[in-house]
Amino acid sequence: QVQLVESGGDLVQPGGSLRLSCVGSRMSFSIYAMAWYRQAPGKQRELVADITKGGSTNYADSVKGRFTISRDNAKNTVYLQMNSLKPEDTAVYFCNAKASIYNYWGQGTQVTVSS
Repeated sequence: QVQLVESGGDLVQPGGSLRLSCVGSRMSFSIYAMAWYRQAPGKQRELVADITKGGSTNYADSVKGRFTISRDNAKNTVYLQMNSLKPEDTAVYFCNAKASIYNYWGQGTQVTVSS
């Protein structure tokens, strides 16, 4: 069974930075498109950023210029570098892996931006 494990969530002040990591196991990581989603209380889950198996990236307008998604296939890991964090970035962040009919989710990691 494919497993995705996120880490790196924390409480951070506005303007601060965090780097989230997601490690995949029991999967051919390099063939998957990877993505980060987030879900704030009372809101729907939304796409934050994604990266294809070829390395092309895409970002939600709300995070463009502040967040960077990257992947290291040798480590089966996808990262989300988050800079200039705002209170509205507070959410549970989920890692997603997608290939063909296969679609997997991690358990999420909490990011709280507050002074």
